[in-house]
Amino acid sequence: LWLGCGDMFEIMPDYAKNIVTAFARMNGQTVGVVGNNPMTLAGCLDIGSSTKAARFVRFCNAFNIPLVTFVDVPGFLPGTGQEHGGIIRQGAKLLFAYAEATVPKITVITRKAYGGAYDVMASKHLRSDANYAWPGAEVAVMGAKGAAEIIFRGKDIEKNTKDYTERFANPMLTAERGFIDDIIEPSMTRKAICRDLELLRHKQMPKIDRKNSNIPL
Repeated sequence: LWLGCGDMFEIMPDYAKNIVTAFARMNGQTVGVVGNNPMTLAGCLDIGSSTKAARFVRFCNAFNIPLVTFVDVPGFLPGTGQEHGGIIRQGAKLLFAYAEATVPKITVITRKAYGGAYDVMASKHLRSDANYAWPGAEVAVMGAKGAAEIIFRGKDIEKNTKDYTERFANPMLTAERGFIDDIIEPSMTRKAICRDLELLRHKQMPKIDRKNSNIPL
C-alpha cells in the first residue's frame, strides 16, 4: 500500500511470478519497481526471475528511470535443474545489471534477505544510494534454524535457534555495519522513498572511459 491505488503497471505479470517488475509513480515521477513475491516459490530467485529482473533493471537504466527494490528473498532456488540451466550465470546478470545502473537506486528490505540473493537484490554492496529495512527484517547467510544446526552441530536445536534468532534475526547488526542506512516503519516507507527521489533527482555518476561493459551472457 506504499503506492496509491492504480499507480502501478506491472510488466510481464505471468512470467516468473516469484519476482514483480512494474512501473509506478512516486513523488510525481516514474520509477521502476522490482520486488520478490513470497507467494510464489517463497520469493526465491531462479533462472527466469533473474533474467526478467535483469532485463527490467537495464531498461530502466537505459531510459534514466529510478529503481526502487523491495527485498524478501530466502536465497536462490536449489536443485539440479537450476544448476544445469546455469543459475550462477543467470543470477550474475541481475547482479551485473544493478551494479552497472547509474540511476537513483533505493532498496527496502521487508522481511528476509539471505545469502547471495541478498547481495544481488540491490544491496549496499552494489552502490545502492539508500538502503532501508523494516523492523522485522532479517539479513543473514541463511535462516536461523539452518545456521543453528551447523554452528552447534545439531545440539539443543530449539534453544540455540531461539538464541540465534534473538541475536541476529533483526536489522540492528546490519545497520551497525553500515549495510543499511535506517530502520523504518512500514507506514513511513513511501515518505522515505519520495524524499530520497527528490534528493537524487540530479544524481551524477562519473563515466568510465570504455567501449562497453562485459555482462555475463
